[in-house]
Amino acid sequence: MANPAERLVDLLDLERIEQDIFRGLSPDESLQRVFGGQVAGQALVAAGRTTDGLRPVHSLHAYFLRPGRPGVPIVYQVERIRDGRSFTTRRVVAIQQGRTIFNLTASFHSAEPGIEQQLPMPEVPGPEGLPTLADEVRSHLGALPEAFARMDRRQPFDVRYVERLRWTDEELKGVEPRSAVWMRAVGPLGDDPLVHTCALTYASDMMLLDAVRMPVEPLWGPRGFDMASLDHAMWFHRPFRTDEWFLYDQESPVATGGRGLARGRIYDRAGRLLVSVVQEGLFRPLRPAESAAEGAGGGAADGG
Repeated sequence: MANPAERLVDLLDLERIEQDIFRGLSPDESLQRVFGGQVAGQALVAAGRTTDGLRPVHSLHAYFLRPGRPGVPIVYQVERIRDGRSFTTRRVVAIQQGRTIFNLTASFHSAEPGIEQQLPMPEVPGPEGLPTLADEVRSHLGALPEAFARMDRRQPFDVRYVERLRWTDEELKGVEPRSAVWMRAVGPLGDDPLVHTCALTYASDMMLLDAVRMPVEPLWGPRGFDMASLDHAMWFHRPFRTDEWFLYDQESPVATGGRGLARGRIYDRAGRLLVSVVQEGLFRPLRPAESAAEGAGGGAADGG
């Protein structure tokens, strides 16, 4: 059986069914809706495959419109908006069972000489001495619940929180809306830069909204809110490999009106700022019967 990193590469390997039309698999997993990072990553693959491959993507802007159904293929239709002297622009619409669930605009640009400056990376411990997410759960509960163990075996990324997880409401007192994690793919992803970019796009939706939840409820355990990604924007500043450690530093400047905004900065081990991310998420209080769901993560919103 392929390891989770190989399965991620396979997930991003779309089938071309017509010029500028692609079909992507959607794993039949025990989820209410397709993971938003999967749709964004596949859409970016579709956009990139209609370019000459010489210009890397430098930005994307996307909206999650409807929840995708796990186990049902998604069709990606690409519109060639512009092929200019310096920039290439593509628009992608994701369709499932005849309904648009997602759209994305991506811009591609070759690097040019220019000024060099950035904000410094936060001073944090390296990933090697930090516990894995499975270790965090095991230390708190004494053993891994089977549902978590199944999820952990499928997880294509090694995730290590810089600060220990909070498990009780008492531990949340005084917590700021910030989070930071080290991440890397659990296996090699090959040498195609587009695969690494799309894999990082997948990963960028995994826990960005954690920063919004931090002061409100523990990240793992019974949930009090229905969370869903509403939109997603990324700016790619420098080349990178997603199968090497990167720091995902996140903060939430505001949450109000049933929505929360989160910003993320992704750095490599050398402290270079690789990617900037912004996402808004929906936060609706769950009814008591729904609040038994466990875990955290992004997803396609219901648009309503």
